[in-house]
Amino acid sequence: MNTTLAESTVLFYALRSQLGEPRNARSCLPVRSFRDTLIAGVLLLTGLGATHAAAQQPSFIGDVNRGKNFFQQNCAMCHATTLGPNNEVVTGQGPNLVGVLGRRAATGSNFNYTKALHESGLAWDATTLERFLADPPTTVPGTTMPVPVRNAGDRLDTIAYLSTLTAPAGVAVTTTPASASAGGPATDAGDWHNAAPGLKHHIRLSDLPAPYSTSSAGNGPQVVSQPANARLSVPAGFTVRLFVTGLSGPRILRTAPNGDIFIAETRANRIRVIRTVDGADTPSQNEIFADGLDRPFGIAFYPSGDEPQWVYVANNNSVVRFPYHRGELKAAEAPQVIVPTLAESTGGHTTRDLAFSADNKRLFISVGSGSNVAETIGKKTPKATRAWEAEHGLGAAWDSETNRAEILVTDPEGRLPLRTFATGIRNGVGLAMDQTTGELWTATNERDGLGDDLVPDYITRVKEGKFYGWPWYYLGNHEDPRHAGERPDLAGQAVVPDVLLQSHSAPLELAFYTATKGMAAFPVEYRGDIFVASHGSWNRGSRTGYKIVRVRLNHGVPTGEYDDFLTGFVVDSRSVWGRPVGVAVARDGALLVAEDGNGTLWRIAYPRP
Repeated sequence: MNTTLAESTVLFYALRSQLGEPRNARSCLPVRSFRDTLIAGVLLLTGLGATHAAAQQPSFIGDVNRGKNFFQQNCAMCHATTLGPNNEVVTGQGPNLVGVLGRRAATGSNFNYTKALHESGLAWDATTLERFLADPPTTVPGTTMPVPVRNAGDRLDTIAYLSTLTAPAGVAVTTTPASASAGGPATDAGDWHNAAPGLKHHIRLSDLPAPYSTSSAGNGPQVVSQPANARLSVPAGFTVRLFVTGLSGPRILRTAPNGDIFIAETRANRIRVIRTVDGADTPSQNEIFADGLDRPFGIAFYPSGDEPQWVYVANNNSVVRFPYHRGELKAAEAPQVIVPTLAESTGGHTTRDLAFSADNKRLFISVGSGSNVAETIGKKTPKATRAWEAEHGLGAAWDSETNRAEILVTDPEGRLPLRTFATGIRNGVGLAMDQTTGELWTATNERDGLGDDLVPDYITRVKEGKFYGWPWYYLGNHEDPRHAGERPDLAGQAVVPDVLLQSHSAPLELAFYTATKGMAAFPVEYRGDIFVASHGSWNRGSRTGYKIVRVRLNHGVPTGEYDDFLTGFVVDSRSVWGRPVGVAVARDGALLVAEDGNGTLWRIAYPRP
């Protein structure tokens, strides 16, 4: 059977009317999973998915307004849907989607697409977009698009909205990009040209420029294979060697008490485990511990000590755990759900990390924001704001940002209600517990769009009940101009983080260097310091990051300084061959570094006689 687009339109809304619009009393959002999946199935079976449909019509079947709302809450942090003031194509972490329907994949302007998307041969119409949004890595193996749209109705609505995004006559948005757009200087003291092991950085509040001192850049990297002459650099006396290849979208690394290395392969929805002999240059075993997960990221062993009983994993919107016995390479049982839902919205920042308190009584979970700077949340009266904060914490955002940009806490069994531990932390990607002081630390990606040197990312201790600024303020009492005058009650309330990192360097995982012995152990002056994986900038005219840095502590107290430790992943102003994502200390004292540009794991050692 085949139908026309008009006939399918009538069928779509007839079915939607018959099935109704049930509501979720808490969120007032349509509960559409079963209903719209059924509708989408009927429409696709009746021929709505014909390739020519979207190309021949100005809009696709679905609700444009609902699609726009869904897009703003789940996709707009990465994808622009407008052009600049002079009709220039503006990009973010993802390509601009103006005019996406009807063009070939990987031909939008001013964005560095993956090789996989370039070679996919796809043309973006209703059918291919629907298939891609449902499961990006299956549709285009190797794509770095991390977020599927699982609900069929949401996909229909999103495609309807995307079909309305057309460029003015004469504006080219479909040419293959020649280079990334850049809004800042060609180089500066903190960019990749000057990165080198031992280079010290100390960013102070007095160094901050005014907002918009430079234009906001769209300068994402082109990821290439390691050039023949490319070498990584580490401080004198250290060695760095390739350890594992062929990882699929690696992120967090965690070392089990027996020395096994657990790796979250987020893109592949699985956890891998690597076993190695102390001092070896290659692993002895490489196994999949668990798969079928939902964008897993954080990994934690519980309880602490030599004999943990559980491996906890943070999915995109839940926390699960696997029974675990020391040395197991495969999960013996299905996961138990500890926290079924973290937040009602799942778009935007998708990574969730885990850490247990030093006394094993509390489980901390980081949940990043759904947007860059809460552009779409509504307004509340002062009275309503006070009532909200009484329940959710000082400075907690609402609407689609409820339980977002926060560190949440519960007990290890998930019996206590999930509550806020700290607020205003835009994207606390990595968590780590200082076992000596009992303090929780986070590595945080701050906001974009204010210029090359705003806002610095940071590493900080997280204080219970404190507010760290997002979205209304940053780094203490600096008001975000995009929310000017909205929250005068929060002036002076935001905590200044401990260690400021160069803006847009994108710190991900952090790890305390705790090794005291082992054939690869670092010199004693490194003990107690923090290593951080810097994924690298896209919102900066002059590229920075793409390295491992060492954060200096003095008896557990940060000095505000950090040093470059591992550098060399950047090829030139356009290309990189590695993007660090994870760090962990191996049992023999080596530092392990994962990068997701080419899916590799590296081993840094301090060889001893």
